[in-house]
Amino acid sequence: MDPRDTAPDSWEQEDDVEATIDGQLDSEFASLNMNAKPFVPNVNAVEFVPTFVVKAHSENLDSVAPVENGDPEITTEEPWDQKEVEPDEEEPGGGSYGDRGPSVAATTEETTLETMEEEEETPAPKVPPTQPDAPKKEHINVVFIGHVDAGKSTIGGQIMYLTGMVDKRTLEKYEREAKEKNRETWYLSWALDTNQEERDKGKTVEVGRAYFETEKKHFTILDAPGHKSFVPNMIGGASQADLAVLVISARKGEFETGFEKGGQTREHAMLAKTAGVKHLIVLVNKMDDPTVNWSLERYEECKEKLVPFLKKVGFNPKKDIYFMPCSGLTGSNLKEPTDMCSWYTGLPFISHLDSLPHYKRSSDGPVRLPIVDKYKDMGTVILGKLESGSISKAQQLVMMPNRHVVELLSLLSDDVETDDAGPGENLKLRLKGIEEEEILPGFILCNAENLCHSGRTFDAQIVIIEHKSIICPGYNAILHIHTCIEEVQLTALICLVDKKTGDKSKTRPRFVKQDQVCIARLRTAGTICLETFKDFPQMGRFTLRDEGKTIAIGKVLKLVAERD
Repeated sequence: MDPRDTAPDSWEQEDDVEATIDGQLDSEFASLNMNAKPFVPNVNAVEFVPTFVVKAHSENLDSVAPVENGDPEITTEEPWDQKEVEPDEEEPGGGSYGDRGPSVAATTEETTLETMEEEEETPAPKVPPTQPDAPKKEHINVVFIGHVDAGKSTIGGQIMYLTGMVDKRTLEKYEREAKEKNRETWYLSWALDTNQEERDKGKTVEVGRAYFETEKKHFTILDAPGHKSFVPNMIGGASQADLAVLVISARKGEFETGFEKGGQTREHAMLAKTAGVKHLIVLVNKMDDPTVNWSLERYEECKEKLVPFLKKVGFNPKKDIYFMPCSGLTGSNLKEPTDMCSWYTGLPFISHLDSLPHYKRSSDGPVRLPIVDKYKDMGTVILGKLESGSISKAQQLVMMPNRHVVELLSLLSDDVETDDAGPGENLKLRLKGIEEEEILPGFILCNAENLCHSGRTFDAQIVIIEHKSIICPGYNAILHIHTCIEEVQLTALICLVDKKTGDKSKTRPRFVKQDQVCIARLRTAGTICLETFKDFPQMGRFTLRDEGKTIAIGKVLKLVAERD
């Protein structure tokens, strides 16, 4: 037990104290050495380190055979021999042990440091290789949307497994745990649904984040919740995305409920469009279900019902929408084409994503980074997607609307530390000069030369999508604009807009009702950051929600200065 007891003590010491520890260890081990002859391979100590340090990812380290674990041990020993113990070469046993103690401590120190840097859910060995080429690949943010239980998280988990972001051992562990809860088909979704509540109920609540790489591109998965209670979270996820994947279930009855009036398939497609997603891939999931059995008729039926609706929302069926069948649980047609589905001739899902055209983004524009989330971790950390401009380490930025000047201490792009980042990347930034309590989701990081606009009153063009009664001035709703959520009041109706011709009415309307388009003046409860749709589309589109339903979508036409 003594060698184990002394090793942890040496972790607390500074590097320069290690020589004295050597001396202590030497004397301790010399007295032990007579009995400890069989202990020379030191296998126990090495196995003990990874299981103690890396609880969640012991798979990665444990899978190496103990014999191999010994080899690196010997190689790390050589530098110690050269540095500290050159005269002491007779190797009576005590000497070799003395060297070995600190080497174990050193390796342990490295592993503890590594695991502290790692995020809890990313497997440790997968991150370092992506560092050199991370900035070169084009970043694309993909949001998975659709009705509850359509299979969004399962497809996300399956993609991570197929691209090697989750290893087999982790999935086997999830599968065992899911079986114990009689939920064996849920295990893939656990790669993205990480908290206990989500796993127990099988429902995503927060927007899950993960990433994977193909040959040409680097993708961030945003796994949005499908349940109607969590639509606000879904809007936050969709506002960061470049590309939406609408997952629908082909299973008899499930597609219909998702697509009817109260279903989330319709609402999510519409919200994705208002959040600025231009390209939509529709994954017809659960094709392996006994009620479907890869039937072309069922696939076409789903397609026929969806296309007219998606067209109405504003997607162009020829250019913006791409349908494909798949099975999230078995992984068919996600990475490899499947034999079950001979009638589908297109590329599988991951290959299709890789073949998409490049997005045009201006890296020389003004810096705009809407904040999605914030937390404390050795300083203030914020999450968000850089909409335009580029930022670098140690840069001074301004947090709007409070005009706090902050400094960037470090940038993490998908958990890989970088010195600079371009538009379209999902970032984690550590800030100096601001407390976590002073930040709210919806605040925006800008460069000091070009601040974004902030205010409370603005004129907007609004399309009323679904509302039972009429809407008059004085109506209150919840405004979702980029990542910001704020209470808003419709203070005045300015004019109606003819849907077909775009002509504006001469007189002021007294009310608007469903399916009408109007220009109205809106006033928010607090100051928010926004831009006109013409200047900056990502920050000029919004949705209005009330009573858990999306009532209207709109775009900001003009910002109105406050009258004092």
